[in-house]
Amino acid sequence: MNVSTRIDYHRSHPLKIFLSYYVPHIHLFLLDMACAFLICAIDLSFPYASRMAMNTLLPQSMYQAFFMVISIFLLAYIGKGLLYLVVSYWGHTFGVYVEADMRRDLLTHLESLSFGFFDKNRTGALMSRVTNDLFEVTELAHHGPEDLFISSVTLVGAFCIMCTIEWRLAVFVFSVVPLFVLFTIFQRRKMRHVNLNVKAETAQINATIESSISGMRTAKAFGNEESEVSKFRAVNGQFIKAKRRYYKVMAVFQGGMEFSTSIMPVLVIGAGGYFIMKGTMDYADLVAFTLYVTTFITPVKKLSSFVEQYMQGMAGFTRFLELMRTKPEIQDSPDAVDLEAVRGEITFDHVSFRYSEDGEDVLRDVTLSIRAGEKVAIVGPSGGGKTTLCQLIPRFYDVTAGQIFMDGQDIRTVTQNSLRRNVGIVQQDVFLFADSILENIRYGRPDATDEEVMEAALRAEIHHDIMAMPEGYHSYVGERGVMLSGGQKQRISIARVFLKDPPVVILDEATSALDSVTEAKIQASFDALCQGRTSLVIAHRLSTVRDADRIAVVEREQIIEQGTHDALIELGGVYARLVDAQQRIGQQDFDLH
Repeated sequence: MNVSTRIDYHRSHPLKIFLSYYVPHIHLFLLDMACAFLICAIDLSFPYASRMAMNTLLPQSMYQAFFMVISIFLLAYIGKGLLYLVVSYWGHTFGVYVEADMRRDLLTHLESLSFGFFDKNRTGALMSRVTNDLFEVTELAHHGPEDLFISSVTLVGAFCIMCTIEWRLAVFVFSVVPLFVLFTIFQRRKMRHVNLNVKAETAQINATIESSISGMRTAKAFGNEESEVSKFRAVNGQFIKAKRRYYKVMAVFQGGMEFSTSIMPVLVIGAGGYFIMKGTMDYADLVAFTLYVTTFITPVKKLSSFVEQYMQGMAGFTRFLELMRTKPEIQDSPDAVDLEAVRGEITFDHVSFRYSEDGEDVLRDVTLSIRAGEKVAIVGPSGGGKTTLCQLIPRFYDVTAGQIFMDGQDIRTVTQNSLRRNVGIVQQDVFLFADSILENIRYGRPDATDEEVMEAALRAEIHHDIMAMPEGYHSYVGERGVMLSGGQKQRISIARVFLKDPPVVILDEATSALDSVTEAKIQASFDALCQGRTSLVIAHRLSTVRDADRIAVVEREQIIEQGTHDALIELGGVYARLVDAQQRIGQQDFDLH
């Protein structure tokens, strides 16, 4: 069960959310803490045993007992080494489990967010949050409680034992601790602020790198490699400045802590010497006290490193929470029902849409009825709202005003999953995963058999191309399908939709990036795909428009004409002028731009 299903990210305290990730792996955490406690016990017992040996065993010539104590501690420190192995391995394993759970929940949440979120956020910045930030959260999840526990137990234990030796010297030593605490709190606030800036700059670097790598071919084509390097230098420079600010604050903190811990033995020797002069303390007590100070300094240093770790981890966790608390712009209504037995009748009822509250209308008062099984072409100039109109059907965005009905049901009253299961989309820019052809087609229906995948490929007229490849259906397509031609990628995307077998199909300028010859080859695939389905074809080229049952012309955010090809020609409006322009130029594949 996902942690996200049992914790309210919006109302729960951040600490409660953080600790909720410990629950599934609490056995590993308790093992880690138990081993840490035994390590503390060994460290605390050695100075006390040393004092006893020097005060009692050696003066009384109890040499056998002395060597017995030494042997016990040799075994104890061997055991301590083994305990550290457990802490190091299982502790880090625990941290990895926490990181994996957080990454799972974060990616699951990202999948639930609407198109608008990804319109506003860069891929590289999101990747930084899913990878770098969560790694530092993992380090905090593992080392934080462990270091804090070991340090607390060691400090309290050392203080108690030191009080039995010479309580005045113990009080003197520990009176310095509040100064450490105040110094740590003051510096921690500074480190938290600057570390958040470092996180933001790291995300910017990742975003710039992701953009540069994705656009590498374009940069080379235009000879703009130096421009891309310059962009990175600028972002990298900001990162350096942020890191320098962070290290400056960290240097002050570590320098102060190093001075504080280094001066402690000097203070102990000085104060202990005074008590020896007064006759209230002997040399064995001072040696034991000095050993305890050494034991005391180690947890203080652990606490100082914990503060740095806490700052980095909590900065990452803050950014994790920021994403987890981002609500999807589009959500299922509480009483949403599944859309079943879909025929494919679609109605736009006075629909208006804008991308932001203060933005301009992209669609304005659009009314359109599409019969089940009808093929409707959407044409018009770029920016007129054609793609947006079709993206409203599967609720990639929600209408600003009006309603959209599927078989008479308002699409906002049905679940998004059931709605999108019934809509298939073939886009101009086909996205293929860096996987085999088989798995890319199977993406249309993940539970499909190999035979069903091949049947879909046959219907999309890509099967013979695939079989001609060296590894057939197991051929690797490369990043974003770079190893395939444009026509092959399009037919794979068509095969996906054949496999999905939805009652509604949207072809979003699916051939505009192809040459006329390639388009002609796959036109039969499009015709087969649209057969018996409600089809919306966003098109620039006339070859994909002529055979439509109806053509709707979108211009100036509205549908200004609709009808059959012949009816619109007879009307003599915008569509007729576009056709006339094509005929005058003499290009059958005239781009409707």
